[in-house]
Amino acid sequence: MTLRWTRQLTPDDVGILRSLVTLATDTDGVAPLSDDAVLRLTSDPLTTGQHLIVTGSARPAQPCGIAGYAYLAVHSGDRWQAEVVVHPGQRRRGIAGKLLGALTASADRAGADLAIWAHGDSPAAAALAGRYGFARDRVLWQMRRPLPPASQDVDADETPTPLPEVTVPPDVTVRTFVPGQDEDAWVSVNRRAFADHPEQGQWTIDDLLLRETEPWFDPAGFFLAESAGRLAGFHWTKVHRAADTDAGGTDAADTDAGDVETRQADVGEVYVVGVDPTFSGRRLGRALTLIGLHHLRDRGLATVLLYVDDSNQRAVGLYENLGFTRYSCDISYLRAGTDTGT
Repeated sequence: MTLRWTRQLTPDDVGILRSLVTLATDTDGVAPLSDDAVLRLTSDPLTTGQHLIVTGSARPAQPCGIAGYAYLAVHSGDRWQAEVVVHPGQRRRGIAGKLLGALTASADRAGADLAIWAHGDSPAAAALAGRYGFARDRVLWQMRRPLPPASQDVDADETPTPLPEVTVPPDVTVRTFVPGQDEDAWVSVNRRAFADHPEQGQWTIDDLLLRETEPWFDPAGFFLAESAGRLAGFHWTKVHRAADTDAGGTDAADTDAGDVETRQADVGEVYVVGVDPTFSGRRLGRALTLIGLHHLRDRGLATVLLYVDDSNQRAVGLYENLGFTRYSCDISYLRAGTDTGT
């Protein structure tokens, strides 16, 4: 086995890694990489972070190829974050350990703490983390809610709890995002709204533009609240296709608007909701959340999901009040950095 660090994947790397992510998802029932990490599986060079690849077969009967992969994102100078996936056919051969060893050594040389995300609260991931000096640090909940149908011509006894009506503060107007116009204002408010969040609060305009190129991006589902000419908050929704054929997803616009059966198999997401701290305490976050939920319901979607840190009890309480329940969780394991002096 050989280990390779790189800031730029080859086109062959991209194809193999996307297939690896799909295979691991099918095997484990949970995606091994986050939305952000999957977006980095391109042949474009990384401006921050690195790819770490283990190649070569650990089993002589299997062909050589990518046996394991880690995406290392550096969000700040002293706190790094990584995600790891191992080929299902190459597990229990020390590949995860090889990846973790390289990641921890690199973090130690920089004197940085290292966080590893484990998608799904698996005992195997917990045991591996413990062996390499990682301790449970954060819990990210996926919460879900069934959506009632947009049509009223249904049996009320068999439908999910209706969505509350939207009440927007009187001095606030809501419109949709305009690509090429709203990026700077959105990035500024996003940074203020998530100033204490280790991932979301670090987004730059490049992170936003990267998502604007994705097939799922739809400005009609990206809502901006304004007050006195200022951006006060936002709700960015997303639609996950039920029949995605690769790790990067497929185009939600490809679904025929009249194909209700197909659309009801898709899943909506409360992708990001944020409110400028200047406008906090006015129930704007609740209003924006409901605007997005009504939009997803009107698209014919039957289910909506979201992700929220367990430590953000205010947000958890809001979502529970709106009918969301806990569905699954991801765990971040943290290892404090050791300055090796090299």
